[in-house]
This record gives sequence, C-alpha cells and structure tokens, in this order.
Amino acid sequence: MKKAKRVSIFVLIVAALIIGASSIVITQENEYSLIRQFGRVDHVVDSAGISFKVPFVQSVDTLPKETLLYDLASSDVITSDKKTMICDSYVLWHITDPLRFAQTLNSSISNAETRLDTIIYNSTKNIISSTSQEDVISGRNGTLSAAIINNIGGSLNQYGIELLSFEIKQLDLPNDNKAAVYERMISERDNIAATYTAEGSSEAQMIRNTTDKEVTVMLSEAEKEAEILIAEGEAEYMKILSEAYADESKQDFYSFVRGLDALKRSMVGNNKTVLLSPDSPIAEIFYGR
Repeated sequence: MKKAKRVSIFVLIVAALIIGASSIVITQENEYSLIRQFGRVDHVVDSAGISFKVPFVQSVDTLPKETLLYDLASSDVITSDKKTMICDSYVLWHITDPLRFAQTLNSSISNAETRLDTIIYNSTKNIISSTSQEDVISGRNGTLSAAIINNIGGSLNQYGIELLSFEIKQLDLPNDNKAAVYERMISERDNIAATYTAEGSSEAQMIRNTTDKEVTVMLSEAEKEAEILIAEGEAEYMKILSEAYADESKQDFYSFVRGLDALKRSMVGNNKTVLLSPDSPIAEIFYGR
C-alpha cells in the first residue's frame, strides 16, 4: 500500500510539473506571443517576460517584433515616355498590430512579403509611369523613393504592417539601350548649352552696341564742349588784344612782346643765330622805330 501511495504521489508531482510547464509562456524582447485557443487568437503578449496560458487548451505562436528586411526582385517599369527601366529595391518593415497580422495574413511572414511585393511594385509602377525617363534618372538621389512611399500611404495598415523605409538599390536602363539613351541625353544637354551660349553672345553684343553708342555720344558732347571753350578762349584773347591795342601807352610793349614771340618761333633746330635787315619789322621793334 505504501509503495502504491508513493507511486501515486510521484505521478501527481510529474503531472503537476507537466501541467505547470505547459502553462508557462516566455516572451522574448524581439517577439510577440500569440495565445491561441482552439486555433483562434485569444490574446497577444507584447511585453517581454513570463505569462501563463491554460494548458492543453491554449497554444502559443510567436511573431517577430524587430525590424525586418525584404529584398524585392528586380522588375521592369515603363516611364511616361515609354522607356523601359529596371528597378531593384528593398524595404524595411515591422509588425505593428500582431492580432491583425495574424487574422489577415495567417501569421505568415511569407504572406506578408507577398503583399509587400505587390503593393510596392504597383506603387513603383504608378510613380515611374507618370515620370519621364530623364526625371527618373535625376530622381535616383531619394526624391523618387519618397514619392513611392507617399503613394503607398497607409495601404499596409490593414495587415498590421508599417513600412519604415523604401530604398532603391539600382534604377537603371536595360543594357541594350543604355548607351543610346545616354548619348541622346548628352546631345540634348549640348543643344541647351549652345542655346544659352548664343543667347549670351547676343546679349553681350547688344550691351557692347549700347555702350559704344553711349561712348560716341559722350565723345561728341565732349568735343562740342571743347570747341565751345576754345572759341570762347580765342574770343576772350582777341578781346584782350583789342583792348590792349586800343591803349596807345601799351601798343609799343605788346608790339615788342609779339616781335619776340615771332623771333622765337623762327629759331628752329640747333642754329640760334638770326640775321635781320635794318628795315625788317622785328628789327624796327628792337631799334624802337
């Protein structure tokens, strides 16, 4: 009897341990614990630690709580000017509502990636199909990614998913027409540069013509003013001479000075000797005749 009693106690202890162990739920920092009852999610444990469930009635599934990376397959997209581009991208995402994620995607990361693939591809196609090839190429620095994220908006919220980042690894031309497109773009840039150069040259010529005209007018005005001043000076000079010769007391002096001036102008070169006849006007001045 004692032996049977001991066996019963041992069985009870083992059963208690099994039941106790099956009722404990340990949730890690980087995961959600989904407590299911008869296959349906009863509640979600989103905090790290130990919690409990009903043994043999409830089961536990886990979902990742950390940021996840999904690398999309390269795909062809068509620009608004009917040019083919190859887009290779990836996204960073995480689960924000594990209950909704479980209900809509059956707790499957693979199902979530399929939804991401479809929604992101459609958004990428919509944005690029309304953008010219030239703008697509120039928008690879981040503006295109921002436009695609804005286009996606909150369409992933219905699955309990949030898109953290969308990055384009490569957005390029197919190899068979890449060289031709780049040549065309270079030619277009050369044409634009030539137009700007021609416009600049025309504007410069207009400025030069205007400046030359203004300089000509200014020189003409200056020459006119100089002529007026010279004429006024000569008139004043003649007036002074007239007044001087009108005074008999000064006539001899001015005649003497003018004679010296005439003599000075006649002495050119190295020969400084002047021969005057006694009856020359200059000699008469010196003789006081």
